[in-house]
Amino acid sequence: MRRTIVLFATLLLLWTLVTQLNDALAPLRVHLFAGALFVVFSALTQPRRQGLAATLLAGLVCDAHAPVAFGLHLVLFAAAHALLFHLRERVAREDAISMTVVALLTNLGLFLLLSFTQIHASPAPASAWPRLIADLAASQLLLVVATPWFTALQARALVVARVPRFDLA
Repeated sequence: MRRTIVLFATLLLLWTLVTQLNDALAPLRVHLFAGALFVVFSALTQPRRQGLAATLLAGLVCDAHAPVAFGLHLVLFAAAHALLFHLRERVAREDAISMTVVALLTNLGLFLLLSFTQIHASPAPASAWPRLIADLAASQLLLVVATPWFTALQARALVVARVPRFDLA
């Protein structure tokens, strides 16, 4: 239970930081999406139940603030978590570069799925794609910078909270 609470607390901090950053970037009409950071660490390094619980709670927090159907982030994050959990034996989990690459690919998939599910609400869907591509590029740049920091933050938070280390082997 403590593992889930610590992971969720770090994800809540991430949500707050991304929300504040998006608010600051609103005059530039840039929106950052960091959905992969809500999933990657929990799916690749934590036990299934506790990692998934933290991810689902974070999905609900994202849903509460986003102008999408409630539960969409929860479903997308759960699907990404399940996929990454099953692929984690094939990924170098202790390497910051591989975690960043996994985060970039996961974010790309989540961003495209989210965009495809919401583009129909636009009055001119074709004209929205250049802006979406610019948002995706900015989001991916954010992930390159933030993923090593955030995964280290989550790992350190677990150590500070004295959560027993989980051995994957």
